[in-house]
Amino acid sequence: MELLHSKILGEGYPLLILHGYFGMGDNWKSLGNKFAENFEVHLIDQRNHGRSFHSDEFDYELLVEDLYNYILHYNLEKVHLLGHSMGGKVVMLFAVTYPELVDKLIIADIGPKYFKPHHQNILAALNAVNFSIQNTRNKIEDVLKIYISEPGILQFLLKNVFRKTKNQLAFRFNLQSLTENNSEVGAALPSFTHFDGETLFLKGENSNYILEEDIPLITAHFSNSKIVTVKNAGHWLHAENPTQFYHEVVSFLA
Repeated sequence: MELLHSKILGEGYPLLILHGYFGMGDNWKSLGNKFAENFEVHLIDQRNHGRSFHSDEFDYELLVEDLYNYILHYNLEKVHLLGHSMGGKVVMLFAVTYPELVDKLIIADIGPKYFKPHHQNILAALNAVNFSIQNTRNKIEDVLKIYISEPGILQFLLKNVFRKTKNQLAFRFNLQSLTENNSEVGAALPSFTHFDGETLFLKGENSNYILEEDIPLITAHFSNSKIVTVKNAGHWLHAENPTQFYHEVVSFLA
């Protein structure tokens, strides 16, 4: 059994944070340091991401088992879980599977419904990089720019570039597995699953991931939930409005 890589900050009640697709725990460093003033914060890299192990297999059931093994390894009895996007799907499925291990649940800009695959241009961009030719960050960025116009997404993806050897760069994530298993990322939370613990959904004001018509489904799965809008923010709400994001999470966990 392989253990997920993480960075653990602060002390107190455990707060485990799970990043989204193509992300890593490091994306949450600034907020993690702030949360660490009140909690023991675990910034986790999920399988095929960051510094965690690579695997050909990738779906939500496996990501939930990885998290379960992680919680067992650190002898955590009950935790707060915060997940963004793909990470939000993981913590939702975890909470309905192992409710006894979850105290409070925070879902950042994702709902339990099915999302059809929509990362094609990102996958095309990443797969267009040939590290034997694109051997500097600038050259890699030039290739990605052909497919991706949003500077925020560009910088987010470039954070995954690291020096594999003295002369070769590489991506930290397992691009082959993420490409082959892309259809898994949009999977819905299984029907008739339920978590009755306190749950906070944070939605970006300018994001279309959580819509008005999704509320009945959210309530069916999470009867003890509320939805709060983070102002002036899209899907990357924790990065675009960290002040409100931090305030909403801390007051919910208080």
